[in-house]
Amino acid sequence: MELNTSNAAAQEWLVLQKLHERYEFGALTIKLTAIVLFFAGVVVELHGTWLVLLVVLLWLQEGIFKTYQGRLGSRLLALEQGMAAGETMRVFALHSDWLAQRKGLIGQVREYLGSTVRATVAFPYLVLLVLTWMFYL
Repeated sequence: MELNTSNAAAQEWLVLQKLHERYEFGALTIKLTAIVLFFAGVVVELHGTWLVLLVVLLWLQEGIFKTYQGRLGSRLLALEQGMAAGETMRVFALHSDWLAQRKGLIGQVREYLGSTVRATVAFPYLVLLVLTWMFYL
């Protein structure tokens, strides 16, 4: 049975696009959880060190989420470019392509940390860290 790569690429794009949006929702959920837990910690007078640890932990977790989302985004762009050019493309290759480009443990950690410093990720966490400093100085 021969696979129609045009239809398969469109199917893959639809699935990956939904997943990409789910990662965005997950990242937003992590942000909101950090804010709620931060203010709950302030109300119960949690030590500032614990608040900082909580904020940093959730910040790093969002960085990991955004890294995963970025991988999906890269694949989505490759599919879009291939479909627009009318190319016959390799479909259903998200993980094999990622594995071929994997940079090892150190490269992966750098990729996660790189996601954490993006402005859209870092902004709320930096504000929470500044608020911690202000409340517990």
